[in-house]
Amino acid sequence: MDTIQFAVAAAVHAPSVHNTQPWRFGHSERTIDVYADAGRRLRVADPAGRELMISCGAAVFTLRVALCYLGRLPHIRLFPDPSRPALVARVSWDQDRIAADPYEREMYAAITVRRTHRGGFGPAPLPTGTIAALRAEAAREGAMLRLVPAGDPRDALAAAVQAGEHALRLDGNRAAEQADWVVAPGSPRRDGILPAAYPAGPAHTEPDFPGRDFAAGQGWGLAIPAAGERSSGVVCLLATSANESPDWVAAGQALQRVLLRAAACGVAAALHSQPLELPQLRDFIRVQLAARAHPQLIIRLGVTGQAGPGADTTSIRRPVTEVLL
Repeated sequence: MDTIQFAVAAAVHAPSVHNTQPWRFGHSERTIDVYADAGRRLRVADPAGRELMISCGAAVFTLRVALCYLGRLPHIRLFPDPSRPALVARVSWDQDRIAADPYEREMYAAITVRRTHRGGFGPAPLPTGTIAALRAEAAREGAMLRLVPAGDPRDALAAAVQAGEHALRLDGNRAAEQADWVVAPGSPRRDGILPAAYPAGPAHTEPDFPGRDFAAGQGWGLAIPAAGERSSGVVCLLATSANESPDWVAAGQALQRVLLRAAACGVAAALHSQPLELPQLRDFIRVQLAARAHPQLIIRLGVTGQAGPGADTTSIRRPVTEVLL
């Protein structure tokens, strides 16, 4: 149980859409089952459960990292029981121990350091070799991290994000669903988006990749980041060759692998999914910008010297006792 509780305590720090934490964990001796919690799915924005499965995939990868850190070699089976579609993965390990190498210790240390950045980046370039390393990390999980070059492609993707954000604000049902996951100041909730995690007003980049408007005019959130940090950074698409549930889980595992490696390198990441929640915009991005691969997430990478929205050292997570069955 010490191993199981340690691994699950790490897994709950995985990223999830709106910090919904849509997972539960079962266990037996040397086995942890990861279940999708359909009650936490965004029913308006994510009717097919794509973002739900990406979130669960990120938790699966975090389990793997924690087990490797303990010297356990994890074995993964996705959707091991067709009669139980909510059972996303079964993670098991051998009784024999292995030595954790520096890479695995570094990845584990990044689990609680990683944060979602919401805003622009400074002008400093990424450390040499960062993009090549992150693309290799995504490929290890069967996904693709496609660089979106500056110029027309990046401008087109920024326009798609802008259109997706405007569409959300025009859709009362989607806006209300998002508001359900925005945590009021002083709330005892252990999920959702804290005011310390987003700017009180729109944070603009060049070209403009708007974040979600969690503040919604309520005056919550942090001060807008410094005007000097307006770069959109290095813009990438995380994509898969197919678009079924196993591909979404693979995208989630690739996402967390990329984010942990980026955090370990001192690189911040901003995530966008607004246009990917709308079929027309998603298909435009797939055909025009992703070489017909299926886009699963938009990632901006950069360097920031600001402890701005999303860079705080606090993070709310449900306790292990609430998610471990």
